[in-house]
This record gives sequence, C-alpha cells and structure tokens, in this order.
Amino acid sequence: MTIETIKHLAINPDIQRALDSQGIYTLSPIQAQSLPHALEGKDVIGQAQTGSGKTLCFVIPALETIDASNFSTQVVMLCPTRELADQVAQQCRNAAKQIGNIKVLTLCGGQPMGPQIQSLKHGAHIIVGTPGRVMDHVERRRLDLSEVKLRVLDEADRMLDMGFEDALGVIFSPMKKAVQTLLFSATFTEQIERIADQYLKTPVTCKVESQVSKPSITQLGYNVLPHTRIQTLKALLTHYQPKNAIVFCNRRVQVAEVVDELVAEGFSAAGLQGDMEQIARTAVLMQFASDALQVLVATDVAARGLDIDDIDCVINYMVSEEPETHIHRIGRTARAGAQGTAITLVGHEEEHFLRKIEVLQESDIEMKGAQALRFHKNRIVLPDYVCISLSAGKKQKIRPGDLVGALTKDAGIPGDDVGKIAVQNSMSFVAVKVRSVKRAMAHFRDGKIKGKRVRARKL
Repeated sequence: MTIETIKHLAINPDIQRALDSQGIYTLSPIQAQSLPHALEGKDVIGQAQTGSGKTLCFVIPALETIDASNFSTQVVMLCPTRELADQVAQQCRNAAKQIGNIKVLTLCGGQPMGPQIQSLKHGAHIIVGTPGRVMDHVERRRLDLSEVKLRVLDEADRMLDMGFEDALGVIFSPMKKAVQTLLFSATFTEQIERIADQYLKTPVTCKVESQVSKPSITQLGYNVLPHTRIQTLKALLTHYQPKNAIVFCNRRVQVAEVVDELVAEGFSAAGLQGDMEQIARTAVLMQFASDALQVLVATDVAARGLDIDDIDCVINYMVSEEPETHIHRIGRTARAGAQGTAITLVGHEEEHFLRKIEVLQESDIEMKGAQALRFHKNRIVLPDYVCISLSAGKKQKIRPGDLVGALTKDAGIPGDDVGKIAVQNSMSFVAVKVRSVKRAMAHFRDGKIKGKRVRARKL
C-alpha cells in the first residue's frame, strides 16, 4: 500500500500536529517514496527537483531520531548555501514546535563566528550548516559530532560542484560507523555515486521525475552579439513585462554591470552574489520576495535554495557552462504548477554550451533573432510595493499580526495596502504599497509597536 498522507506515517503525534497546523496533510511523490525507508533507519538516496518537498523527507526522520533530553548534537544537515540552510533550519523548527525543547543551530560561512561559538557552548540537537563553516568548528574542536545518529546531504550535487568533498571527510570522521545517511540531489553524477559508495550503506534509491516543471516552462533563446547583449536584455524586460524576473550571470562582475545598466535606465533592479554581507543579501532577497523589486540579477548562488515560488521569468544573461546549472536556473520559475518563461541570450561562442543543455533536457530550445526587439522606456514595470526593514523581530516578541495592527489600526493604512510580512530573529520586513509608504514611515518614526519604538528604513 502506498502511503499518501502524513497521518498514515508512524510518527510522533506532536510532529503530525505541527504539520497539520501548517496545512501539510498529504505527501509529495518524493516524500511518499522515501519517508517510510528513512523512518525505518535505512540510508536513502533521493533524486528530485527543487520544489518537490524533499526537506520534510529528512526533517521528519531527524525529529524522530532525537532524544530531546540529551543536548549533544544528534543530527547534522549540510546544505550548499546559507539561504538553503536557513530554510531547512526553519522547517526543522516549524515541525518541532509541538515537541518543545528541540534546539536547532545554523552554522554558515559569511556570518560572525563569535555568536556561533557562544551558541555551541550550550549544545544543539540539530546542526544545519554549510560544509566549510561546520568543518571549521569541527577542526577547532568547538563541535562534537561523536553522538550523531543521522546526517543529511541536501543538494549534494551542488555541494560537490562547489568543492566541498574534502570537507565532508573532515565532518564525518568523528561520527560512529552506524550513523544513518540521507542524501538528496537533483542530478545523479559520477561524483554523487562516489560519495554514496563511500558514505552510504546499501541505500534505497528513490527517484521522482518532474511532472510539472517541464511542460509549464516556455523556453526561448535569442541570438545576440557582444555589443547587443545588454540592450537585448532591456528590450526583453519591456517586451514581456514580467511582474518579476531573475537574470542569471556567470560572473560576479557581470552582476554589478547589469544592475548599473538597468537602474540607470529606470528599472527596479538589485544584485545578489556570493561575496555580499549577509545583511545585504537578506535585504535584497526580502525586497524581491515581497514584490518590491522587479529584477534580481544574480550569480548561481540564487539558483537554488530561495524560498520564492511566484517568479514570472528567468533570463540567462549568458549561457551556463554547466548544463545541470541551466536546469536549476530555469527551475526557479513555473513552480508549484504555475506557468513560467525562461529566456537565454546566446552569443556565437556559447552555442556549444547550448547544445549540451539541449542534449541533457532532451529537447531543443527555440531560437529567435533579437533584431525585432525594441526597448520601450514607457513599458518598464515598476513594483507596486516598497519593502520596509524594522529593527525588531522575534526576540522582541514581534509577530506579523502586530505589524498589521500597527499599520491598519494605528496608522490608518488600508489592509489591501499591506503586503508580505517576514519576522526574523531581530529584524522584520513588511511590504507596503507605494501610495501608503509615507504614512507607514511616519507611523514607525513617531509611533510604537507593542509599546516599543523601532527603527525603520525603506530598502
């Protein structure tokens, strides 16, 4: 019998209640395949695309494994990027809400070491992090992994692409041989096979083909010359007029160049790349997620792990040199059954990369000439919202309802003018329609939230 709902799983009722409260009742195909095996303690290889619900495939077994009364680290989850690690940690916390006393600690590079060192002194049941930073703590003996019972490699192909194979050896070396391993990957490469042979014992392989994303993405290519590439991008944005779009660049320097060109022309655009400080990255992502930014220009750091489902269009400013990366890029659109458009700008010297992509996806990309496209400044789509950053969050006991109340009741802003809200540990973000931004900022400047003054700034 195929298990199709959460209630048919033999799991802690507290986990089931927490998932019920989030509206999670049925299992996605990868969850239905892999969870019964993972809950039996078997090693699992899961192959599924981004957006398939695979995070719960290891979050549920992790919570089943943990002894809450033992504050040693019992689960390690490794992710390729900070954004993905933050999402995974949040899903762990959400699923553990009814259990209580489960500590989840995120250890990622690009963030201050001091607070992580202090947190490690108090112990954590689950460590979620990027391999480089977790390895650093292990090597400096700040993190004891000898009691780990379950380890997870999420987006393993991406992790290996980023050169983390040696780090895995360091992280796994203190662990007992009997540890359970769950490996999830969108593609199954020779490198993945080698890692699986090394670290997994008689794993069960669960593979789910994407049923939705292929037919729902309209793929097009436009031939460009070196000097027409940026003008073609501008013309595409005013021709298709996407509500929002991610423009992928192969190099960091291109990100800055493209953002400067778009902003100078009047577009709402910002960049996202690996060497940005975490605060700056968060600000850009929150703007984009709250519909306060039309164009996100990014390196492949944004190809995975962004929790933004409703993306109209993906534009590859240059053809990806790795076919698998192209698949991950275009997978940012047409999620959860939506329609999406993926456009690739192709120079003559990039055509051989395009052929590799077509072979991998077993379909040709329709090519068009860019000569007929024209940039129309009066057709630039500007966002309906402005994202406001606030200097208070969960630590100050702020909840989304408090922000809604402050804006609608206290500031008199119509409810329809308040958009998406995200409350983090010590910051909050709220989207407000352009016409109500002045009133919102005036309230935050002069008024209070839960009796406290907060600093507000427009992003």
